[in-house]
Amino acid sequence: MGALSIRNVRKSYGETHILKGIDLEIDKGEFLILVGPSGCGKSTLLSMIAGLDAPTSGSIHIGERDVTHALPKNRDIAMVFQSYALYPNMNVAQNIAFGLEMRKVPKPGRDAAVARVAKMLQIEHLLERKPGALSGGQRQRVAMGRALARDPLLFLFDEPLSNLDAKLRVEMRAEIKLLHQRTRTTTVYVTHDQVEAMTLGDRIAVMKEGVVQQFGTPDDIYDRPATRFVAEFIGSPAMNMLQARSTHEGLSAHGIELALTAGRAERLRAQVGSEWIYGLRPEAIGFGANGLPGCIRMIEPTGPETYVSVETGAGTLVARLPGKIGEQVGDNVHLQWDAAQAHLFDASTEVRLPE
Repeated sequence: MGALSIRNVRKSYGETHILKGIDLEIDKGEFLILVGPSGCGKSTLLSMIAGLDAPTSGSIHIGERDVTHALPKNRDIAMVFQSYALYPNMNVAQNIAFGLEMRKVPKPGRDAAVARVAKMLQIEHLLERKPGALSGGQRQRVAMGRALARDPLLFLFDEPLSNLDAKLRVEMRAEIKLLHQRTRTTTVYVTHDQVEAMTLGDRIAVMKEGVVQQFGTPDDIYDRPATRFVAEFIGSPAMNMLQARSTHEGLSAHGIELALTAGRAERLRAQVGSEWIYGLRPEAIGFGANGLPGCIRMIEPTGPETYVSVETGAGTLVARLPGKIGEQVGDNVHLQWDAAQAHLFDASTEVRLPE
């Protein structure tokens, strides 16, 4: 049994089904990301792990214990909220120590824990300040310090960086990753940000409408997306998608033959007339002397990379190219890619066809 086991967990409010049978298991020390759009059920699932809500059916185990209906205080967890949830009338040291005080930890033990986490998070100079005198990033560190002081079996993070500006989010993301590397505490982290998911997680559960669409490592999710939804949700810019139909020759999008591996071409020739979605990551596409002709409609330089939107006979494709480019809007170009880097999704089920 893993550090956290979620078994066929369902949650309904009357006829409204929020979670539709969630099965996840993570090992001790792993960092699990629950990611998905608003309303997918990820925060509801986190609330059930925390004991703030109860499942309609199914079970939740932390280690060997069934905690499905246990109170939060009996689960040995620590949670960091999106809103930080600091006590405004207490200083930083008191906020960090408050949970320990409620558990009747003697003062020497509380003081030692405060000193330990303050040093770890580099907030020793803030211990006498009130939350109102702190920046957003400092408040987030204090909220993490309060969780760390507990030394729990499980850390739970509920979109902890969503209230921070872009630069601070990057800094705090690195802090959380370093923190996990130091403590190796099993962690569940909820976010709607696919960059946070890819950079922080050992494993990722991509959720949509109360269902886990895919559960795997960041490489699995990115390189072998199980469904069209996962392919489009993870990755920026999003994966290009072309509507296509299988033919006797292979696969065609608006009369243009699309490159396929030999194995896929053979399979599709046995299903002439079937509808498919042909997916290409933007970074898989390059310019060449030959290939799919098109006209540049938009150029978006980002500094280290340039995103180029090209209108072709098969549909509009976005290429992600390194550095700067010499081409201009209106120029004609040829797009090239390796057939092995293309993804195929069944147009009706949106499930990916294996290589």
